[in-house]
Amino acid sequence: MTKIIDIQQLSMKYDDSKVIDDINLSIKEDKIYGLLGRNGAGKTTLMKLITAQIFSTNGELKVFGQHPYENQQVLEKICFIKESQKYPDNYRVRDVIEVSASLFENWDHDYAVSLVKEFDLPLKKRMKKLSRGMHSAVGIIIGLASRAPLTIFDEPYLGLDAVARKIFYDQLIEDFGNHPRTIILSTHLIDEVSNLLEHVIVIDRGKIIIDRDAEELRGLAYTVTGLAAQVKSFVKGKEVIQEERMGGTMTATLIGDEKSMGQSTAKQCGLEVSPVSLQQLIVYLTKSGIKGVMSS
Repeated sequence: MTKIIDIQQLSMKYDDSKVIDDINLSIKEDKIYGLLGRNGAGKTTLMKLITAQIFSTNGELKVFGQHPYENQQVLEKICFIKESQKYPDNYRVRDVIEVSASLFENWDHDYAVSLVKEFDLPLKKRMKKLSRGMHSAVGIIIGLASRAPLTIFDEPYLGLDAVARKIFYDQLIEDFGNHPRTIILSTHLIDEVSNLLEHVIVIDRGKIIIDRDAEELRGLAYTVTGLAAQVKSFVKGKEVIQEERMGGTMTATLIGDEKSMGQSTAKQCGLEVSPVSLQQLIVYLTKSGIKGVMSS
């Protein structure tokens, strides 16, 4: 599978702080990636590096096999929908749609019109007068209708209610199925999008701590609960990422491949076994500061 993005030993420093810390990463064609992590972890910086909005301090970054900086041949294949996208004060929704149509080679006008109706957007209303949710919906329409070979959404749902977010997720997966391309989705609503993601990348303190196919991650972590002595005996020698005690009861969260999990053994020991969601797993790993335990 062709690499769309190839990153080798990439670093980015602001003053004396490394926001991106010597990372290696490959992003391939026609997959949906989740770029996840806490605020300040380095997600937005990485997206800005990929889209040539800032320059790296060290390392190599190639997009579509070329350096993206001042490279129109590369940049015209990218659609980056930013969290805080700005538009000229006099622009109406209609103007944004029309300008976008001139920027993207694969733009689908009919699809954009259908999305405007789906999100119930007022075409004649000025962008600066839109609610936060409507503003986000405009960005989603541009990202989807652009059909850009590399489409990046940075927190695209801000201000959208649950119904509008569901429309976005449904449209994304349907249109991706009909028109495959590489999509990077950066979001905090991990559980909402977990079923959309084919590959998960998690950044923490500028380091990549998870870089694996989503299918591999599903069910990879589990929690056991029971009497403290029994839980302590069961988890001995296993990789524990979270422990909690309440009286004589103990809960432990473990990671490992399916063979080493020993879930059936835990049940035989009288322990209650429950799965861990992708969001819970990421929270545990970023809180504990574990590095690289789940990189491919």
